[in-house]
Amino acid sequence: MGRILVEKDVEAAVRGGSVYAAGGGGWADHGRMLGYAAVNVGKPELVSIEELNDNDWIATAAAIGAPASTTPWEMQGIDYVKAAQMLEKELGEKLSGLIIGQNGRSSTLNAWLPSAIMGTKVVDAVGDIRAHPTGDMGSIGMAGSPEQMIQTAVGGNRAENRYIELVVRGATAKISPILRAASDQSGGFIASCRNPLRAHYVRTHAALGGISMALSLGEAIIEAEKKGGSAVIDAICKTTGGHILAEGTISKKSVVYTNEAFDIGTIVVGSGDKAATMHVMNEYMAVEVDGKRLATFPSVITTLSPEGEPLSVGQLHEGMQVFILHVPMDIIPLSASVLDPTVYPFVEKAMGIEIAKYALAGQPG
Repeated sequence: MGRILVEKDVEAAVRGGSVYAAGGGGWADHGRMLGYAAVNVGKPELVSIEELNDNDWIATAAAIGAPASTTPWEMQGIDYVKAAQMLEKELGEKLSGLIIGQNGRSSTLNAWLPSAIMGTKVVDAVGDIRAHPTGDMGSIGMAGSPEQMIQTAVGGNRAENRYIELVVRGATAKISPILRAASDQSGGFIASCRNPLRAHYVRTHAALGGISMALSLGEAIIEAEKKGGSAVIDAICKTTGGHILAEGTISKKSVVYTNEAFDIGTIVVGSGDKAATMHVMNEYMAVEVDGKRLATFPSVITTLSPEGEPLSVGQLHEGMQVFILHVPMDIIPLSASVLDPTVYPFVEKAMGIEIAKYALAGQPG
């Protein structure tokens, strides 16, 4: 049986999602807004993929953009609902459930409000357990597909007349950039619903259990908090099966914002031959110590403060003490897209390091 998501689940989803955000941005407050709106207006229901029929339609609920606090973005909860309704209308058939492209500070809750209002199930599956820099990495194997897909986008800054509603059809690779452009025009952040696929495809291509993993992690964090920071860090390690790879003071941060809306660069933790270098592209993608690769995407890599709070790349500064959490890829469910060689060249070129070699071999981690 499904699980009706209730008020206490909102904070758990935000907290667990923030660890799996892997240094990515997003706003915990946006997640809380979506979650509380959903549980107050209806009964969002989390179900396992097994509870749906093979031919049921499932789409991905996502937010697109990398808005800095400097951009005039505005996203209302209703935008996620409208995006799902527009996709359902274009599809001409009932949408039974929604998955998300990745866990994150708010993305873990992207499907809750449509579920509360439309009755679409929150399917316990994700395009990627952790956050990642490109949409392809959460597209459950559709990135290179020639198949015609439907994608919708809704939202924007109303006061500046930037509100947009958009429905596009075409191959994923050709229409995803159109949604990114819409996001930019809308003020930097837009709600989307995309790529309706049959449940049997989702079952074999998504990372199953991704939402309940975030919820149990959040519950463990909230439970440990009264015992202090080290208890929180222990709880995160125990619940995820991960470990602290390195700890120390940030000695150097060189991350730049590119015109393609990516934060790219490195962060060095510690000094001398024990220093750990974290490679960043919006999220933490790899860690090296003394030239040796210790962790690589799609393993979970996250920085935690001494209080056990997950920190985004934007929050880090030199002189700050951090712990680097590593959850090896061989103990988490992996989706088809993180095992797809075609999603890596763009990221490798942007970052100037090898990722695919490690990600596809499952080594190290």
